[in-house]
Parts: sequence; C-alpha cells; structure tokens
Amino acid sequence: MKKSTLTAFIACLVSVVAAEASEYTVVVSRQTKEQLGWQAVIDSLLDRHSNAAVLVWEKDVSEVLPVLQKQHPRHTCFVARREEAGRDFVAAVHQLTRQYDADPYTDTLWGILTGYDAENALAIAKTDKPLAVKKIASGTELALELCEQGVWYDELVKNKKVSKNIGGVPTEQRGPSDTTRALAETLTTGSADLFVTSGHATERNWQIGFRYKNGTFQSKQGQMYGFPLEGEPFEIASSEPRVYMAIGNCLMGHIDGPDAMALAWMNGLGVRQMVGYTVVTWYGYGGWGVLDYFTEQPGRYTLTEAFHANHHALIHRLDQYFDGVTGVSVQPGSQRLPVVQPNAAGKKLGLSAADCRGLLWDRDTVAFYGDPAWEARLPSRPKAYGQKLEIEGDTYTLTITPRLASRSFEPVNSNGAQRGWRPIVQLLDHRIHQISPLSGDDLGAVIADDFILVPNPRVVEQGRKYVIKFTAKRVD
Repeated sequence: MKKSTLTAFIACLVSVVAAEASEYTVVVSRQTKEQLGWQAVIDSLLDRHSNAAVLVWEKDVSEVLPVLQKQHPRHTCFVARREEAGRDFVAAVHQLTRQYDADPYTDTLWGILTGYDAENALAIAKTDKPLAVKKIASGTELALELCEQGVWYDELVKNKKVSKNIGGVPTEQRGPSDTTRALAETLTTGSADLFVTSGHATERNWQIGFRYKNGTFQSKQGQMYGFPLEGEPFEIASSEPRVYMAIGNCLMGHIDGPDAMALAWMNGLGVRQMVGYTVVTWYGYGGWGVLDYFTEQPGRYTLTEAFHANHHALIHRLDQYFDGVTGVSVQPGSQRLPVVQPNAAGKKLGLSAADCRGLLWDRDTVAFYGDPAWEARLPSRPKAYGQKLEIEGDTYTLTITPRLASRSFEPVNSNGAQRGWRPIVQLLDHRIHQISPLSGDDLGAVIADDFILVPNPRVVEQGRKYVIKFTAKRVD
C-alpha cells in the first residue's frame, strides 16, 4: 500500500472509531485542513453540530466513501477552498453521495462549504440562526402569490415589474428599462432574503435581460458590481444573510478562479446557500425544479431539502422511464451523452431520448453551496395539496390530500424550463429498512431508506385521498 493511500485509510479509520453513528460529517482535503483559517471553519461546524465527525482525503474525495457508507450521515458538508471547488469537484460530490447504499438516489443532504477565502467560509459556517425567507427579489417571473412579499422584474418583457406587499396580492407595474440598479437595491437597501435569477450568464457576469438589452452584474475578486446601460459602474455589497437560486443561468455555479460570480455572491452579498449550474444550461430540470419544491410549496422544505427533493425527482425520472442509465458515468459538460430511448412507461409520459440526454446533462452539474444543515425556509402558507406523514410504531402512513380539485397537482408557475408535474417527496428524519408495503401499490411509490416519493398523480380522482402505508424498522 502506498504511503498516501495508507495515510488516508488511517485518517478515515480514526473517524470511524470516533463517530460511527455521526449524523453530520465534514469531509475535507488534508491540504485544506492543515491551513489554520480553514481549520477554524471546521471547528465552527463541529461546535454547531453535535455528534459530528471529520473525514480527510488526500488526493481524491472518493477515498472517504467506505467510511461514509458506514456512517451514513444525514448531512455531509464538503469543506473546500475555491481552488478545489470547481466543476469536477461538484460532479464528484454528486457521484459520491449516491453511493452510500445500493439504490440510485442521493443518500445524504449535502452541501459544499466554500468561499472567496477562509474568512468568508467561516462567516458562512458560523451562521446558525435559521432564515425565515419573507422577502423575495427576482430577475425572472416566479409565484409571488405564495410569498409574503417581494418583487420580480421580467427578463422577457421590457418594463414589466410585479410586486407584492405584506397582506396584498401581486400587482403589475411599469418598471425601468434598465433594471440593474433596481435589482441591486433589492439586495442592499431592500435586504431580500431570497434572490432568484435566470438568463444569460458566465462565470464573470449575469446579463439581466434575456430578450432585450439590459445591464449586467459583474464580479471581480469576491465583490459584485453593477454595470448599467448608462452611467458609471457601482459596487453592490451587503452582509445580510440570504440564499440565492441561479435556477436558469449558465455557469453561475462554476468556481473557476477568484473572480467567479459564485464567490462574489457569497463574499460580497451575504449568500449562505446557493444553487447554480456549473455548465451551460439548456434542459433545466435540475435548476428550475427547485422552485417547484421551495417557493411553490411554501414552508414544506428548507432550501437544502428542496434541492435534494428535486434531485430525487430527477433520478426517479431516469430510473423509471429509461432503462439502464442511472449508473452511466458522464463527464460534466461533455457533449458525448448516450442516446437512450424511453421505455414503455416513458413513452406513455411523452418522453424522448432528448429528455434522457437532458437529465444526464443536469444530473451532476448543479451545485449546492453552503452548510446543508442550516435552515432557510419560507413561512408556511396554504398549498395545493396536503402532505401528512404519521408514524405509529413500525407503521408509516403518508396521506396526500388534494386541495384545489382538478388543479391540485398541476404546475403552479410555468416560467422557465421543465416546470411542474414534480413527484411528491416526503423526506424522513431517520433511516429505515425491512420495508413491507401495506397499501397504495397502485401509486407507484418509491420507499427509500430516508424518503418516500410518489409520482405526480396528474389526474385527480374526486374525493380521493392518496394513501401509502407500509411497515419498516428504524436503522439503529
């Protein structure tokens, strides 16, 4: 055994002995861990999360897989310097976290905690107060009626602005032709809790208008700047903790150097959790779908949970409607994607080989940055369907109750790509095994070790409650 491999094995072995039943595991490279500033980041996470463990890798993050399989933590936080947190690392984390057990789904709630520097990462690690996402700002249309208050500027229609005040309803107004400063002010004086963007972007800029000329946000050395069509550029800075969803932007989540947009969002604008593509985006399932779970089911999921629920939905679509592709390895951003026709169930749903390619393109290329155990959640509001899990001894009953008649399972908002019709996902706060179904077989539910997924019923049967019942044992 080579020395470096032996060192990694010993480091992992020590962690197993110290924390076999860890619910929160920090994964970090030895090179990062040995830097004092980054050790402070790790220490902060250990202080905040009880029963936590640290796993160290030497040359490749996959070295820690045997220990993660044994620990099977609920949360896995990958602490990484910006030099490590590139496109390939995001893909490696996706792939690694699907291998804790034998099923094709992600087996832990994970996040990559990085930053412009150790000081920035430490600020993220120290943030412990949950975020109530009450104020929304967006550069694209979203379901503002389900939010407490906020504003969005249309990237498709010039001068279109929609806002909502507390207790009011969304109202369309005439906005500025150049929305650069208006959007910047939602982050500074407006202190938006959630910022959402789409449209053209690179690792260095966000081009605000999609179908018309508008200004840009640009990044440099961990800071964000606004470049309006007329007038001087200006700095955009805020330290207020917030979350950011670049659900439709190309490359916004790709950290390719110190000037990356993702780093400026985190360092210069207080972003504590972020969702973004590390590649160009054309299919959209992995990004836009997070809105379906987070903003369109207000209060049901944290941002971490919404991201993972959408990823479960993506894997389910690959697994159920295309045979033999869930284990296919794809280099992130590679155009060499397999051409796989849908099976009979996929054809019935109207899917094609292009859908398979799109799902594989998205599967390992959407990043989730931040501490996965930190909670950012919208206040609870009435939702299109009820979702209630009851546990009595070893018996689990999930009841889904339509609330909007025939519209209960339809898309809430269709702006973007691959919107709506998402499966119903119930996350468990513990792991289960020895699962025996009792009722609800006709719904095609997937009962995994830490979640239940029910394919979208689409057609509502009048007066029916959708019930999945099974027995299972908790994993000790």
